[in-house]
Amino acid sequence: MARIDVIGCDAGAPDTMAAPQRRLLSCCDCLLAPRRVLERLQPRSKTQEVHSMDPLEAALAWLTQRHRQGKHCVVLTSGDPLWFGLGRALLQRFSQKDLVFYPAATSMQQLFARLKRPWQDATWVSLHGRDADSLAATLRRHPSALVVLTDPCQGGPEDVAAVLRSTQMTSCYDLWLAERLGHPTECLRQVQSDEMPTDVDPLNLMVLLRRPRPRVEPLPWFGLDDGVWHQHEDHPGLMTKREVRVLLLAELNLPRSGVMWDLGAGVGSVGLEAMRLRPQLELHAVERRVGAVPLIQRNACAVGCDLQRLHLHGASALAVLHKLPDPDRVLIGGGGDRRAMLKQAAARLKPGGRIVLPLATLEAFAAVRHQLRDAGLEVHSLQAQISRGCPVGGHTRLQPLNPVLIVSGRSPHQDPPAN
Repeated sequence: MARIDVIGCDAGAPDTMAAPQRRLLSCCDCLLAPRRVLERLQPRSKTQEVHSMDPLEAALAWLTQRHRQGKHCVVLTSGDPLWFGLGRALLQRFSQKDLVFYPAATSMQQLFARLKRPWQDATWVSLHGRDADSLAATLRRHPSALVVLTDPCQGGPEDVAAVLRSTQMTSCYDLWLAERLGHPTECLRQVQSDEMPTDVDPLNLMVLLRRPRPRVEPLPWFGLDDGVWHQHEDHPGLMTKREVRVLLLAELNLPRSGVMWDLGAGVGSVGLEAMRLRPQLELHAVERRVGAVPLIQRNACAVGCDLQRLHLHGASALAVLHKLPDPDRVLIGGGGDRRAMLKQAAARLKPGGRIVLPLATLEAFAAVRHQLRDAGLEVHSLQAQISRGCPVGGHTRLQPLNPVLIVSGRSPHQDPPAN
């Protein structure tokens, strides 16, 4: 029965191929291979037919015809044929029973071998024929190692760097650019997101390696980038994004001093930014997730907060609220019994105080508004739909973040002066 052996190879083929695969080259009737490989092949026999892979459609038509004639065909292709290789196109044309695959190391495997780094924790994103949305979404999950299969026409190294900047992750990752892996002119170099080289070979891919600690640049007074914050390894990306954080802080209208409750504090980003803005503020951050207390403490150290004014509570809010001093400001995040937390917060809110809640659903929005009104608070609400610029083939499109509903309740008494 005629079959097609599909053999993955590297840039050194045929010399670097395993002996069984080299024997297949010798005994096959027809050979289809990239032009660069054909140039290095010695004639196998007078009857063996060879054909270049370029152009691909013509090559596949030639292969189909030879297969129908009952000839034994071999196809040479780079890396693993079934990982962004020729395998998919062959499976669309031929029956599975007619195909036998022999994978070689992929470019991703070669890359980590050059870096001398284990890669079982690595993820990957392909930009071939795709926009950069998938890259931005993956970065928001903070992978420890992310390989980007670039596209020389759309989604090259410059676009990768632009996405890194737009997701505010430049402080979190080291960037490596690999060009022509396995070829004599192979090049592997570390690059900077704001100074990408212009002499990049079209045959390239990139890897983003998360730093053990985000690189600490001079921090702005307000609106810290998302990449500054340490996050939970098992739930990365679950934090208040910078733009929403800015709105929440504006709604809180922080006093110069006083007590703030941050209930469901997550990684502590909103409360800690509040402390940076108002150094005399006393923050009580409550988060029941395992490991939250040391994580928030790390973040407090990273952004320069006064630890003496930071009180961390690793428990559910309802278990500790009775121990906390009455608040001037309350932020209620996700998780827990929101209705019960809101009831206690409203009952103990100081004159001129505010309660602010970011919400994800219309049902929660409606329920919270009613509860705040019933508690005698003045209610203010807004909906935030924010998009970030994301590169697409040399242009920029807007990529939306999840919409957020923000509700605040204010004591009817006059707010104390902010300054």
